[in-house]
Amino acid sequence: MNTLTCGFIGLGLIGGSIARAIRASLPDTHIIAYDINASSLALARKEKVIDEICTAIDGSYSACDYIFLCAPVSHNDENLLLLKQYLSAKTILTDVGSVKTGIHRTIEALGLKDQFIGGHPMAGSERFGYQNSKASLLENAYYILTPSDTVAQEKISAYQALVGSMGAIPLILTYEEHDYVTAAISHLPHVIAASLVNLVRNADSREGVMKMIAAGGFKDITRIASSSPAMWQQICLTNTENISALLHRYIEDLEQIAVCLEHRQEEAIYTFFDTARSYRESFTNASSGPIKAEHVLTVDIADKPGSIATLAALLAEHEVSIKNIGINHNRELAEGALRIEFYEKEALHAATAVLLENNYSIHTR
Repeated sequence: MNTLTCGFIGLGLIGGSIARAIRASLPDTHIIAYDINASSLALARKEKVIDEICTAIDGSYSACDYIFLCAPVSHNDENLLLLKQYLSAKTILTDVGSVKTGIHRTIEALGLKDQFIGGHPMAGSERFGYQNSKASLLENAYYILTPSDTVAQEKISAYQALVGSMGAIPLILTYEEHDYVTAAISHLPHVIAASLVNLVRNADSREGVMKMIAAGGFKDITRIASSSPAMWQQICLTNTENISALLHRYIEDLEQIAVCLEHRQEEAIYTFFDTARSYRESFTNASSGPIKAEHVLTVDIADKPGSIATLAALLAEHEVSIKNIGINHNRELAEGALRIEFYEKEALHAATAVLLENNYSIHTR
């Protein structure tokens, strides 16, 4: 059996995580990579995640079975133009972008449809760069594949198998379906979250009372408004039609519930909340998806000096890393006085065990 060869153009958080997952599941794979960040490449080589550092997009890529386009989306066109002259007909070309229409149109214009399968691993992290990549980032996460309509079925099946070997869950959609789905479950929620935050910002008093007591539901549904404005600007400019269409539907729904409120339509208001609750509760608890899961617990602690320090020291003693910690001043929708957030679910589980063992009363959600 021939050794699999995978090439990466861009080796940041996602590219690095895919490379690590391939190395872990298929250790004999030959992996090459190019990135403008030489220190990332050097670290990946030192860690034996990659076998070969490429200083340019050149003939080294002609031997690849798979090439992953993992550089920022704005560089895809120029990278593909450089890459095209070196591509072998056997190569499966893929990307990791969160909007697929643009890359598919570029691929068609370049005559590369027969070997392109778009890819979108629905996983991420607030951290970035190769140094924060990890194979486990892809575990049990949906990995959407958007094959060109002329790519051979055996290539699609082979890529599905590769994705499955990484621990991810392959899901095939057309690129049009992908962009509509992600507009609804990821892109529009970010627009809504930002608009809610801006609403409160503009409606708040000079003393900032709304900001001061904002907590519970408001913080939960607006958490994603803290995401990169540059990234979301580009997503809105590349998936504009889908986001705009869904935004207009959402505005119509808001206008409809506004009418129900103005006319005090009790049954309609109840149905509005009840249908949403029922559908929301039918969601799986898996953390995969385009909106990152929070790993949070709250703890009941005594209101006395040193109580927070004691708890933090206890977790540190058991090597549990904390991402953030703070007091719940408003507990309208959240039990517990102290809110602790972790980077990973494993840390959340470890902290839960430690705190229960030490007789703390905790609440998770």
